[in-house]
This record gives sequence, C-alpha cells and structure tokens, in this order.
Amino acid sequence: MFRFKQFTIRQDRTAMKVCTDACVLGAWADVGRGGRLLDIGTGTGLLALMAAQRNPEARIEAVEADEAAAGQAAGNVRESPFADRVRVVPARIQDVTTEPFDRILSNPPFYTGHLRSPDAAVNRALHNDELPFEELISSIVRLLKRDGECWVMLPPSELQRFSRLAEAAGLRPYRTLALRHHARKPVFRMIAGLRYDAPAVPDRRELCLYEPDGKTYTAGFRSLLQPFYLIF
Repeated sequence: MFRFKQFTIRQDRTAMKVCTDACVLGAWADVGRGGRLLDIGTGTGLLALMAAQRNPEARIEAVEADEAAAGQAAGNVRESPFADRVRVVPARIQDVTTEPFDRILSNPPFYTGHLRSPDAAVNRALHNDELPFEELISSIVRLLKRDGECWVMLPPSELQRFSRLAEAAGLRPYRTLALRHHARKPVFRMIAGLRYDAPAVPDRRELCLYEPDGKTYTAGFRSLLQPFYLIF
C-alpha cells in the first residue's frame, strides 16, 4: 500500500507497483484545466488519480486490459475523493471507442524480446507484445482531439523509436523531461508531451531525483512531488 496526501494506492493485485518515475510523470505532465482525460494502461490507477487531484474539473477514463489490475484500480478510485470523476474501463485500448480526449497519459510497456517472467500479468505490464507502439499510437491518434496533448514516459532509446512512429502520424514532442537518479548518472527515463502543432525544437528540461549522495531528494523533486508525498 502506498499512501499519498489525498488518496491511497493498494497494489497487491497489480503487476506494476507505484514507482518514483511514474509519480514524476503524474506530477509533471500538463493535465490541462477541465476537459476529458484518458489514462492508457492505468495499472493501479495512479496517474488517473494524480490527474484528478491536479485538475479538479476533469472527467477521467482509466483503461486497463488486465482484469485484476482493473479491479484494483476501480477499488482505489472508489476509496478516493475523486470517485465521481474517474471511471475505470476494463478493456484493451485498441477496443475502446468513445469521444476524443483533451489529454492522454500513458506509462506504456516497452520491453521487446527480453527474458520473460513466469507471471503473465508482469509480462503484460512490462512487454509490449499486446500493445506495440504502432497500436498505441494508432489508438492515441484515434482518441485524441486535434488540439489535444499526449504524454508518455519511456527509456530514451524507446522514446526515440516512439517519436519516429508518432511523427509519421503527425504527433511530435513539444516538451520533454529527462530523468536522472543524480547528476552523475545517465538519463534513465524520458517524459514527453506530444501534439500536432509542436514546434520544430521541443522545450527540453532535466530533473535529478537525488543529490550526488544518492539519498537526499533534490529541491526540484521535492517541489514537484510536495502536493502528493506525505514526507514533504
């Protein structure tokens, strides 16, 4: 169980647990004001609930293909203050048909050809066999308004591949955030906001989670997560 300031995430029935980089995605992505928001592959419901806290007028749909995870996400939503605005949809995103959204968030699976776990749920959460980038982008294009934004988080090399495919569909990064554990470590995750009218050169930023000692959170991380983490 992971307790935040305004909601609690239970995660005993989900393969993907709460992780720091996902919390950064939920805190840093532009979730707009009002409108409709979609969380693709919601897992525990973390991103949907963070978005609901940040955007008090948004109507949010959280789609999850894994039955057990969808059930747990629905329970987390019911126990939160945002139950009237967040709906968990147990379905593959490829099968979802609805009106387009103003914002789309996704922390998608990205492993291809790596060693498999004996746990099928873990494989679905980590490997993109059931949601390859081509199908994810096709779903995003189908479900995103022309003036909307999509936010994803991936390792740097995978974001490059995702961005090439997205650009073929007209979506380009307009803002990125590179995550490092600390200043002497390499970038391990990239967060990108994509839209149809993105400038040729995106706004590039960087965030270190820790000071060089590897233990003390940086001021930037503390400021970003202060609305959510009980320790700040």
